[in-house]
Amino acid sequence: MTKITDFNDYELLDMAHEQKLERWGNIILIRPDPQIIWQKESTNLWNKANAIYKRSNTGGGAWTILKEVPSSWVVSYHDLKFNLKLMGFKHTGLFPETAYNWNLIRAKIKEAKRPVKVLNLFAYTGASTIASLKEGAEVVHVDSSKGMVEWAKENVKLNNLENASVHFIVDDVRKFVQREIRRGHKYDIILMDPPTFGRGSKKEVWSIDKDLESLLIDCISLLSSNPLLFIINSYSTYSSTIMENLLNLYLTPQFKGQVKSTELLIPMTNSNLSLPCGTSTTWTNN
Repeated sequence: MTKITDFNDYELLDMAHEQKLERWGNIILIRPDPQIIWQKESTNLWNKANAIYKRSNTGGGAWTILKEVPSSWVVSYHDLKFNLKLMGFKHTGLFPETAYNWNLIRAKIKEAKRPVKVLNLFAYTGASTIASLKEGAEVVHVDSSKGMVEWAKENVKLNNLENASVHFIVDDVRKFVQREIRRGHKYDIILMDPPTFGRGSKKEVWSIDKDLESLLIDCISLLSSNPLLFIINSYSTYSSTIMENLLNLYLTPQFKGQVKSTELLIPMTNSNLSLPCGTSTTWTNN
């Protein structure tokens, strides 16, 4: 298990009755989380929230603004900066628990002491892209949502990385990877953060149950002769052992190295409670 304890601009203030109370910089939000099954609140801070996301009985939901919230605001993680916004489906554009991945990516790029090429799949608003660019890597950033790719471009500009080597691709991840195989392109680091279900840029349907294994096999064929790192994030019902099994079946026979998983946790302030936020399963070259 890995607890994210060094994200000063993010704080889990409390959690109860299927909701979490979070501080993002100076903005306090209440968002739903079905894992929080207990009813006992630990603080009296809930009335300080700027906004609350409420689910609808018919599906989806909406934000209720309680106090002023800017259209966008910036938070920092060490020397990384990110634009946040209230999105239609409860998100803010950042998953703070994945700071674990950002740190690992940066460490592996530094360790390599050579040019490194990174493929970021299901790349969302580009946090891992920014982390990679900060260490001088070349990055190919792929997401099926044009809006998310535009947001990632905003984050690149926010970090003064406009002159860095980054290629933004709006496409179905599976189709892009298959084209890269035909082109003979290779990568030293590949990371993927697949949703349980999603749609491609042309309404292609993605299902982690049906598509993950074949995508993983294709991605392994894109690794360079001396790869550094492979990451799979999982928020689905699959356990970390399943992800480890996939990497041990298809990756380690070719490249050896080490496979391990960690559960990503956000600790609650002034408490011994933590919120589980999925797992990160990694293959490393040593």
